[in-house]
Amino acid sequence: MAITYDKLFALMKEKGIKKQHLRTHEKHKVYSQTVENLTKGGTVDTVTIGKLCALLGCQPGDIMEYAPDEAEGTE
Repeated sequence: MAITYDKLFALMKEKGIKKQHLRTHEKHKVYSQTVENLTKGGTVDTVTIGKLCALLGCQPGDIMEYAPDEAEGTE
C-alpha cells in the first residue's frame, strides 16, 4: 500500500510554490526531513497534511492519493 504525493507537487507548481517555501513559511513551516519524506513517498503525519492544506488552500485529497501495490490487486 502506498500514498503518493504527486498531486501535491503538481498543485505547488501550479501555485508557484517551491519546496524551499515549505521549509521557510512562517506559520505553516514543514521540516526539511518531512519535505524529503514527501518527495520520496514516505510517511508523514496528519499535522503535516493539515499544514500543507492550510498553506495551499486545499483538502487532503487534493495533495495525496492512494495507489495500491500491484501485488495487492483489487478485492
